[in-house]
Amino acid sequence: MKNLIVISIVLLTTFSAMAQWKNRYPKVDGYGHHVYLEGYELPVLNAGAMDPAPSPHNNQVVFSAKGWLWLMDFETSEAHRITTSSGMDSRPNWSQNGEQIVFIRDNSLDTQIVLLDLQSKKETVLVDTEALELDPIFSSSGEFVYYSSAKNASFDLWKINLSTLETSLITKNSSLERLPVPTLQEDKIVYLKKTGFSYDSIELFDVKQNISSPLAEENFMSQAAFALSPDNQTLVYTWPNGDDYELRLLNISIPKSRMLLTKSEGLPLAPKFSSDGKWVYYAENNTNEISELKRISINGGLPETLKVNKWDYGVETGKLKIVSKVDGKIDAVRLSITDKNGHPIIPNKGIIHSEGQNGIVFFYASGEVEIEAPLGEVTITAVHGFATPKHVQSVEIKQGSTTTELNLNKNWDAKKDGWYSADNHFHLNYGGTSQLDPEDILVDLKAEDIDIAYALVANLGNRFLEQDLINWKSDETPMLRFGQEVRSHFLGHLNLIGIKALYWPWVWGPYYDIYGTDDRLNAEPLRFTREQGGVSGYVHPVSIKDPFKEGGARSIPVSLIADAVLGEVDILELGCLWTDEIGTSALWHEFLNLGIPMALSAGSDVMNDLYRTMAIGAARVYVKPEGTFTEQSFLDALKKGKSFVSNGPQVLFTVNNKEVGDVVKSNKTKAQWLLKVHAPIPYETIEIFVNGKVVWTKKSKGRTSETYKGSITIPEGGWVTARVSGGKVDWPMMDSYPFAESSPIWFHKIGSTSEISRIEAATKLLKALEVSENRLKGGYKNQQIPKLSAHFSKAKKVLIELSGDNNN
Repeated sequence: MKNLIVISIVLLTTFSAMAQWKNRYPKVDGYGHHVYLEGYELPVLNAGAMDPAPSPHNNQVVFSAKGWLWLMDFETSEAHRITTSSGMDSRPNWSQNGEQIVFIRDNSLDTQIVLLDLQSKKETVLVDTEALELDPIFSSSGEFVYYSSAKNASFDLWKINLSTLETSLITKNSSLERLPVPTLQEDKIVYLKKTGFSYDSIELFDVKQNISSPLAEENFMSQAAFALSPDNQTLVYTWPNGDDYELRLLNISIPKSRMLLTKSEGLPLAPKFSSDGKWVYYAENNTNEISELKRISINGGLPETLKVNKWDYGVETGKLKIVSKVDGKIDAVRLSITDKNGHPIIPNKGIIHSEGQNGIVFFYASGEVEIEAPLGEVTITAVHGFATPKHVQSVEIKQGSTTTELNLNKNWDAKKDGWYSADNHFHLNYGGTSQLDPEDILVDLKAEDIDIAYALVANLGNRFLEQDLINWKSDETPMLRFGQEVRSHFLGHLNLIGIKALYWPWVWGPYYDIYGTDDRLNAEPLRFTREQGGVSGYVHPVSIKDPFKEGGARSIPVSLIADAVLGEVDILELGCLWTDEIGTSALWHEFLNLGIPMALSAGSDVMNDLYRTMAIGAARVYVKPEGTFTEQSFLDALKKGKSFVSNGPQVLFTVNNKEVGDVVKSNKTKAQWLLKVHAPIPYETIEIFVNGKVVWTKKSKGRTSETYKGSITIPEGGWVTARVSGGKVDWPMMDSYPFAESSPIWFHKIGSTSEISRIEAATKLLKALEVSENRLKGGYKNQQIPKLSAHFSKAKKVLIELSGDNNN
């Protein structure tokens, strides 16, 4: 296990070379987006009790909280800390004799399985490979510990002999297999099976016959967990139902025998039976997003909350009040606090996150927050969005209460210059362990210096989440609005913002069981948005740095080129954590070269109810509206290209004193440009593009703010943009490399083109469209799709005419 601080430093260089964020923890096969594996399968940090496991003697319960394990006595309700590592300890299970506990230790890069002997307090690492290990549980005999591991690339079930420490592989399927729960005789194992686009299930595995059968199935069970009763007859499990989860029971001999135990307004997680089988213990977040220990009778009734009356750290603790100021005024900030061992210190209120780029645990404070921790030095790291560089401060926690003040200074005051920042694509709730209300993230937006944000409602498998929020809004800045992500996985995902009603259906096309053969255009929801006065386009479009290289066109959403060429697309998400900004820009440049004034946009695409997620606004768009800042003035300016995209640096670009979105009209052959860069982190390269070609470039001197200027030859038609990119990744950044690019400034008129650039762009896009058309035919196979076919043919005809290729 490595020290957390050392790990973060190493990753500044490790991740900066990647085209997009891929994974922080060891890669597991079968996950197209590792964010789901890390978000749904790995342990979670919370200030309250999680992962409860009642003792075999029914007098104590062990649980995880604040990153350590705690043992609570039922009579006194006092919780005593029993681990003190720098890592995050979680998911404990008891040995049958109550003398040992096995659990997961997470060092922010990998996990290992650890055995704790309660009497001697000795810890033994049982399994620590270069792959992920999860879900340790004792066999009834105490001879083995069963667990799941991705040692063979995909998650399988394993067991380790505690006498010899020899490991044995139990399952070896391509699906994800987790949460093994062996029966008393160890002849059967209940486990969790996940298969991606198909249905997830709780399975009963017959060890001798090497076959499994489903006990329960559902599409996309992000937080499913379960336990067997002591007599091995009854399974208690968490199960999705609409926006919520509920606890259910079933007889494992009769899978259809499903019964509701409790329906909650929250998310009941990690259920475990008491040793006498009379109670089910579980964890559930309260309205402050603090996990609470609960139990409910196996016969049903009202749940009971088991409060912790005292937290005994085993050492003296003190309290620290932190006051944060930005430019001398109390303001909200993003915070990370670690003790001298690198262990995260978190408050007793609010959701906690761990971001996968730098491996930092963080939370938000409105301007004042209090923490409790063992005496000694803690390190506080604070930022205010992209407006300030990282502020690091060490403070000594002493007996009683101490107050410290953080003073951050902006490197650029965007609003003072008329600019406003937005995250046009993220999700409030998407299968995580919290159930957030819109009000819960207003402090987050303020701390990230976001002025307007669009949380997109979206489907989670076959469930259509948060439909009632589409018209929810906060009127004060930061403005929070709701939009919609329409997701034809096959044709491409769309974001619809500024809408007043939802588009139906939310999903269709190949890979869906329902609406899978719909002959439906992505252009339909795009037109639907325009009819409502909104703005829409494609999100996370290109995942590689060059979509026009051999084989690269398959990275482009199937319908994007056709829709763009036919004028259906208002905005293109240039900045997103899960795609590549340079690769998306390459595609966007070719659309501009056709004379299509497609506006740029950006969105983090984070899922705020997840513990393991980046920050809102980690990719964002800055917009300069005319007049008073309102939602409508923002949307108008966004569509007109009065903007730039950023994941850290901020770029203010003018040509002949004309700003982005404007037109340079001149009889001269040269134009003078000026670029001001304000960045919270150093960047490497500055580039000026004319019609997609680099006409000026320079390496940065490592400064965070700089002014550049020069002249360019005015072309017969077209556009010019400015970009900064490259460099090491550090807070406040969370993307794979620093990047910012301006919207175009046009020459002569908006939509003007250079003939050579137009022909080259049409030729490139035509070739890519042919790849998309072949994918369309392959996806729909023998299905008749006259609307889609005609749409693609029409786009192809336009590109043929623009390219001058009359032989095609």
